[in-house]
Amino acid sequence: MSRSLFIALFALALSACASSHVITGRPRPPVPVSQVRVYFAPPPSRYEEIALLESNSGAFTYGEQNKMDSVVGKLRAEAAKLGANGVLFQGTQDGYGGSGVSVGAGGGSFGGRHYSGGGVGVSISPRQKFARGVAIYVLDPPPMNDPGPQAPPVNPPRN
Repeated sequence: MSRSLFIALFALALSACASSHVITGRPRPPVPVSQVRVYFAPPPSRYEEIALLESNSGAFTYGEQNKMDSVVGKLRAEAAKLGANGVLFQGTQDGYGGSGVSVGAGGGSFGGRHYSGGGVGVSISPRQKFARGVAIYVLDPPPMNDPGPQAPPVNPPRN
């Protein structure tokens, strides 16, 4: 394989793993990814929307937890580039790249000789995870070690 073909294929593979955004507010200077908190419900503090985000786990990510970690990490990284200190997580969806097995056979004759042939083709495209979120700037964020709102106990104690 030529070097230029390899580079082109590598660039295509990397672009398939990228995140994207649509600006809906006012971006700020970039922040470290470690300062971006993921919210699964709107934060209690006021916040400003910066952008709508999308990401995918990539074709070579295996295992559900690894896929989830990948998409959330990419949402955080994209939000950090836009100066957001939070991502309001909107959900995930599994995408199927399609996989299958194809079998073909053929035959023919030429000049009194008969020829036949066959083949098997296999296509394996692992399932990807896609995620959506909103890059937000929380005006008065809770401390990073604050776990956020807690769910009520499943079986509350009786008095």
